[in-house]
Parts: sequence; C-alpha cells; structure tokens
Amino acid sequence: MGEREEVKLLGTWYSPVVARAKIALRLKSVDYDYFEEYLFGSKSELLLKSNPVHKKVPVLIHNNKPILESLNIVEYIDETWNASGPSILPSHPHDRSQGRFWSAFVDDKWFPTLIATTITKSENAKAKGMEEVGEGLLLLEDAFISISKGKRFFGGEVSGLWTFASGAFWLS
Repeated sequence: MGEREEVKLLGTWYSPVVARAKIALRLKSVDYDYFEEYLFGSKSELLLKSNPVHKKVPVLIHNNKPILESLNIVEYIDETWNASGPSILPSHPHDRSQGRFWSAFVDDKWFPTLIATTITKSENAKAKGMEEVGEGLLLLEDAFISISKGKRFFGGEVSGLWTFASGAFWLS
C-alpha cells in the first residue's frame, strides 16, 4: 500500500458503539480522522451520503468506501489491518460464531432493555425491565465462564469481538 490510506470515522463522543470503532482503530494502530456528528440537529452531508438508509453513526470511511454498523466496522478493521496489533476476531470459526452471537445479544436484546428500563416512568415496567436485565447478565456471565475457559477475556487471553460489544458500553 504505497499511498497513505484515507480513514475517517464519523461519530459522537457519547456513543458506546462509536467507542468500539475507536478502540479497534487504536488497537490496530490505524491513523484516522475523526468527525464529530451532531445527531440532534442537522446531520452532515458526509453522514447522509455515507449512511443514507439509517443516517446514524458510527460510519468508518476507508478510501471513500463507507462501512456501517459498529460490529461490522470492528470486524472490517480486524480483517483489513490484520498484520497490525492483536487479532480482534478469534481464529476458529466456532469461536467467531459465538462472539457474533453474544455481541448480537448485547446489541439487540440486552442493551435496548437496559435503556428502556432506565427511561420508563412506569414502576411496573421498570421492575420487569430490571428483572430482564438481571437475567441477561446471568446469561452473559454463564457464557463468559463457558467460552473464556478461565482466561481473562471472552475470547481467551486477548480482548476480542465480544469484549468490544459488551465492554465498550462500560468504557464510554
């Protein structure tokens, strides 16, 4: 790769899913330009052009090609800059599938339940939501114990995809 690669990240400072992309880029020592988006006002032309369907962040733009959705971005970073830094994705296909499954669980089920529970005004809905959040944490804990095999991270000795999915919420 003779020319300098152009890498841009569109995000918001408060987003845990944007934090995933930032962590992956730093882990892989990728130089990038960061563009802060203001999602509660006018969205930038770059964001609207790069993500015309959802119009949301994060968006990674690599040599003028947009990559959307945080977990896709993390996987793309790992595969594109595979010679730099530790691997984010496990090498074994089964382990990768487990990481993707639990990452999707956090994104699609657990985190939305947590957010809904924190903003609801109904005490009954809050109690039911907290029960579901607790049950989800127990499932995640059991999965971690089973899959980590006593190691520090979900994927073993190094931080991996699932760690990004769950950990970025605590790091941001």
